[in-house]
Amino acid sequence: MLPTTTSKGRGAARSAPPLFGPYLRRIVKWQQMDIEYTFWQMVHLCTSPKVVYQHTKYHKQTKNQWARDDPAFVVILILFLVFATSAYCAAFGESAAHAALTITSVVFVHFLFAGLILATLCWFLTNSYLREEPNSHVVEQRVEWLYAFDVHCNSFFPAFIILYVLQYFLSPLLIAHGFFPALLSNLLFMVAISYYHYLNFLGYDVLPFLDRTTFFLYPIGLVIIISPLMILIGFNPTRYFLSLYFS
Repeated sequence: MLPTTTSKGRGAARSAPPLFGPYLRRIVKWQQMDIEYTFWQMVHLCTSPKVVYQHTKYHKQTKNQWARDDPAFVVILILFLVFATSAYCAAFGESAAHAALTITSVVFVHFLFAGLILATLCWFLTNSYLREEPNSHVVEQRVEWLYAFDVHCNSFFPAFIILYVLQYFLSPLLIAHGFFPALLSNLLFMVAISYYHYLNFLGYDVLPFLDRTTFFLYPIGLVIIISPLMILIGFNPTRYFLSLYFS
């Protein structure tokens, strides 16, 4: 048999079945979503994220794609965002109209729009600069855009737990004036942002055709440098972000 050439690899990549059609159609079909597996992933993203990406390898072997074909994770995460934001609005909001605007902003701007931008940026960087050059015996592989969005969603969930759930219960302490509230608030944001980028790294490091994925760990160093400076000047991120939405 002749070896698979790079040009054939490109042809295979172009002829791959589209991901978006079935994915979008399943959003309105709860009976086709694996809710139990989604909750299993969410728990392990907070406790042992490497296990989640080990299962991503199995998904590639069985479904021949890295990205999820089940939108359950995104749907449930959006519902969690709605519930969490509603709790903030009940505690700090002014009216039902203001609550509706805040929930819409959090879901469509903080999560979806920011996720689309970040996923597209990572998708472009990985495919343009981090892919290993295939030889004549290896089929060329590329990062699927939907997989890049999956990585963002996975990375976002633990940050959601820290900055939306845990911060809510600590908010009476965090919004107070003084050094200790600012210290605790900065620590929460530092852990959440650092863990987001660590999970981003794991998501791309599991792909065997990518190289130099430690690039995704660099923002953690920047966060570790900036956070002490924010503490020294007394900046309280909890007070700042709550003030953007609530008086």
